[in-house]
Amino acid sequence: MDEPIPVTQDVDCGTAKLLPDVDRRRAWLLTVDGSPQSYVDLDDPTHLEFEYTQRIAHVLDAAAETDRALDVLHLGGGALTLPRYVAATRPGSRQRVAEADRGLLALVAEHLPLREGSGIDVRAADARTELEAAPDASADVIIADVFGGSRVPAHLTSVEFARSAARVLRRDGRYAANLADGAPFTFLRSQVATFQEVFAHLCLIVEPSVLRGRRFGNAVLVASHTELPVTALARRTAADAFPARVEHGEALARFAAGAAVVSDADAVGSPEPPGGAFSVG
Repeated sequence: MDEPIPVTQDVDCGTAKLLPDVDRRRAWLLTVDGSPQSYVDLDDPTHLEFEYTQRIAHVLDAAAETDRALDVLHLGGGALTLPRYVAATRPGSRQRVAEADRGLLALVAEHLPLREGSGIDVRAADARTELEAAPDASADVIIADVFGGSRVPAHLTSVEFARSAARVLRRDGRYAANLADGAPFTFLRSQVATFQEVFAHLCLIVEPSVLRGRRFGNAVLVASHTELPVTALARRTAADAFPARVEHGEALARFAAGAAVVSDADAVGSPEPPGGAFSVG
């Protein structure tokens, strides 16, 4: 069997590369302009290489009984890592994916095709436009994993965006967003404050080294109308290869104290990672 070879292709938002993993026969890393976007193992969709995807998977696993299919809205597609995970772990789930980059969608469809009958509906659409078009109370989980290059776009950070997510979620639904920041956490603190304006329950899943300001990194913000299973999430994330903490309640309120709620009028994207923190060769 021929060895897989890298694929390079210009897409709408830059230059995408698919790089084969030498240790896993049908696994691929997707980068755009040098920034890692997705990792997919076509033979084992439950293998999650990126720490933040593992943390969002914990949120998905704890969202309902293990044998229950879910309605999931994915804002941002990449190589469809988490939609593939849900399809593998919760057969029968109905999933919609909004990905604005048509060139990237074509690349992924050609080289990393979905399994037949996956239940995943992929649409070339802006994430917020797709969210605002979704029916009320139509999603069990909303996952926001949208980066323009290495930054979260501004229009996905406002209280108006949060209200749309709250409308689309079912009463016991969960919203999970992949964010990125570093000390002094101006962006991350504002996101906590903004979603606290809309949702009654929040938590933040983040590595201690990031939270202590030692490095720039990812954080997963989780929000719900109803109480979150923070004890179960803390147990799961503590057992990961790179353990994370689950900040909630008073500790999370202290973290966000004094941060302003963000509106469409003053929203900004997440900060640029310093020194290409997420870049690969």
